[in-house]
Amino acid sequence: MRSVARVLHAARAERIAMLVLTRKINESIVINDDVSVLVVEVRGDRVRLGIEAPKDVSVHRKEVYDVIMESSPEPPKKRERSPRFVGK
Repeated sequence: MRSVARVLHAARAERIAMLVLTRKINESIVINDDVSVLVVEVRGDRVRLGIEAPKDVSVHRKEVYDVIMESSPEPPKKRERSPRFVGK
C-alpha cells in the first residue's frame, strides 16, 4: 500500500475523512473561513507552517495537545465564538 493510501486508511479508522492536499512554499489553505495555514518553508523532511487563527481558537502541535488532554481532569470547554456576519 502506498504511504498516502496508508494515511487515508488510518484516518478513516479514526475519523470520517481526511483531505490530503499538495501545497508549495507561500501557498496556503483556509479552514472554516477564519483559519489560514501557510507553507513557510520546506527543508528536507521538515515543513514549517504559519497558522493564522482567531484568538479564541486553540492551536497546538498534536503531541502537545495529547499531553494536555491526558493531564486534563475534564474535557476542554468549548470557547464562545463571536458570530460571523456576511453582508449587512
